[in-house]
Amino acid sequence: MKHYDYLIVGSGLYGATFAHELLKAGKSVLIVEKRDHIAGNIYTKKVDNIDVHIYGAHIFHTSDEEVWNYVNDLVKFNGFINSPLAYYKGEYYHMPFNMNTFHEMWGVNTPEEAKAIIEAQVKAENITNPKNLEEQALSLVGRDIYEKLVKGYTEKQWGRRATELPAFIIKRLPLRFEYNNNYFNDTYQGIPIGGYTLLIQRMIEGADLRLNCDYLKNKAELDSIADKIVYTGPIDEYFDYKFGPLEYRSLRFEIEKHNKEYYQKNCVINYNEYEIPWTRIIEHKYFEDDKSPVTIITKEYPDNYELGKERYYAINDEKNNSLYLKYKEEANKLNNVIFGGRLANYKYFDMDDTVRKALDDVRKELGE
Repeated sequence: MKHYDYLIVGSGLYGATFAHELLKAGKSVLIVEKRDHIAGNIYTKKVDNIDVHIYGAHIFHTSDEEVWNYVNDLVKFNGFINSPLAYYKGEYYHMPFNMNTFHEMWGVNTPEEAKAIIEAQVKAENITNPKNLEEQALSLVGRDIYEKLVKGYTEKQWGRRATELPAFIIKRLPLRFEYNNNYFNDTYQGIPIGGYTLLIQRMIEGADLRLNCDYLKNKAELDSIADKIVYTGPIDEYFDYKFGPLEYRSLRFEIEKHNKEYYQKNCVINYNEYEIPWTRIIEHKYFEDDKSPVTIITKEYPDNYELGKERYYAINDEKNNSLYLKYKEEANKLNNVIFGGRLANYKYFDMDDTVRKALDDVRKELGE
C-alpha cells in the first residue's frame, strides 16, 4: 500500500488549502472525504447551467490582499456584491441597516432624521441593564428595527425566543447612516467563476483522493499509511466524545427548481417573520449571472442539532467553550496530528479566515 507524507481528513477549504501548499512543497498527500463529493460545505454543482450552492450561499469577502490574490490565482472571481433584502409582512427592507432601510421604514431622507427616531425609541425603552437578547437589541436600535428586522429572524436562527437568549449574543447592531447596500465592509468580494468546486479541484490537483471514506471508521489503517494527519473533522468525535458532545445549531436546505426565468427580485431575501419557517431564500443564478430558462432556489431552515446531522454553528457559550478546551488539551498531546478548520477548532470561520489560518498553519508546519 502506498505511503504518504500527509493524510488530510476532509476536502473543505481548510484541508484543500493545506494540501495545495504541501503539494507545492513536493509532499505526497492523500485526502479522504466522508461525503461523495469534494469541497465540504462550499460544494457547488451545475444544474440546468446554474452553479448551485448546495449547502447555502457562500460569498467570498476579505480585506486580506494576500488571501484574495491567492484564491484568484487559482480561479478568477467575479465582482458579486451581496445586498440582501429583508421581507416582513408584505414589505421589503434593504440590509444591512442603512439609509435605504430607514427611508423604507420611516420615510426619512437624512442621517439626522434617522438618528433622532432611533435615539427616541431607545430612550423610550429605558433599558440600562439588558438581561436578555431582546432587551439588548431594544437598547441598541429601538422598537421598529428590532421588531421588523431582528426579532423573528434571530428566534428562528437560535430556536428560542429572544427573551430566553442571553444578551451577549448581540454585542452590537451596525447602523450605517449612508445609502450603502453592500452587506460586507471588506475591500474584496466575489464568487469564483465556475463555482467553488472548481477552486477546490485546482487546490488538490496532484493529491490522491478517496471519497465516501469515513476516516474514523478506518482510522487504524489510514494512520498507518501516513507520517502525519491533518484532521478537519469534529474534535469531539475524534476523541469519541469522551468528555461529552459539543453543541451546534444545524441547518436544513430545500432546493427547488422553477420553470420561470427568475423566482424573486434579489439573490438573497431574509424572511423575518417568526411564522414563516425558513430564514431566507437564495436564488442561485444571480451569483454568476447564469443564463438559463429555469431558476433554482434554496429555502434555508434553521434546525436543532443532534448527532448524525450536519454541524453548522458552534454554540460558543461558557459551557461548550470549557468543554472544547478539554478536547484541545487532548489534541495538543498528539505530535503527529494537526487539528484545523471550524469543526476541529469549534469556531465559525469566514472563508477568508479559513484560508488565512490554513496558510499560517501549513507554513509553520513546513518551517517557512
